[in-house]
Amino acid sequence: MGEKGLMKIALSFLKLTLFVIVGVYISLSLMLLAFQSSFIYYPDKKVYGTPAVLGLSYDEVSFKAGDGVKLTGWFIPAGDARGVVLFCHGNAGNISHRLETLHILNRLGLSTFIFDYRGYGRSEGKPSEKGTYLDAQGAWNYLTRERKIPQDEIIIFGRSLGAAIASHLAKGTHPKALIIESGFTSMSAMAAQLYPYLPVRFLSRFKYDTRASISVVRSPLLIIHSRNDEIVPFSHGRKLFQAASGPKKFLELKGRHNDGFIVSGGEYINGLESFLSNYILQNS
Repeated sequence: MGEKGLMKIALSFLKLTLFVIVGVYISLSLMLLAFQSSFIYYPDKKVYGTPAVLGLSYDEVSFKAGDGVKLTGWFIPAGDARGVVLFCHGNAGNISHRLETLHILNRLGLSTFIFDYRGYGRSEGKPSEKGTYLDAQGAWNYLTRERKIPQDEIIIFGRSLGAAIASHLAKGTHPKALIIESGFTSMSAMAAQLYPYLPVRFLSRFKYDTRASISVVRSPLLIIHSRNDEIVPFSHGRKLFQAASGPKKFLELKGRHNDGFIVSGGEYINGLESFLSNYILQNS
């Protein structure tokens, strides 16, 4: 076979290789576009325990989101409560996976209302970005309308995905304070880090723009993040802190994304207590 024949074979092979690469790239992009929800939400319908296992009394609550979807949650009162926390959990599991957090908040003298987004736990429906915002607003309405709790006594607390939902709620209400733990700046920024070779910023149907929401919140703000967070980089926490214009404090943790508040132990609890004392209770 002559030199020209070899060149033709090489060019054909190169074209085929490029065709395969482009095909794989397009296929991955289309899969990401089609199955975005399954990459974001990991709901668990089974409830594995209740606050009773910690010796905490609680009310099992049913309420409705703004579009009528029936949701469930727990209201855990604290004796001589110093405030009420509306807690927005992360993207996996359900409220029964947050018992350690409920215990910590109760020890700090805070009553807590924790709820499941649509599709999680015993809540009806299927999760979506708009849906989670409606769910959080429904929880806020339950506290302010059904339990008659003044909005300036409510602390909105969001962890991980819940940080985006909590900050979105806070920008449209007037809470006593906002606490953001292990939060990302936006879903598109997270996607770009997870899939750097795909055009995720253009394909993403989810915004969850925590930074934009925080920038308009005027309530006292506590940002909590671990430098060792393996899922949401520490830089996201710092960028959120920089975006805030109101009274603010940053608490750095140890540990990974899902256990930083446990690994940090006393530092975490003392940090929350310091924020409560310096930014909230003095203004009560």
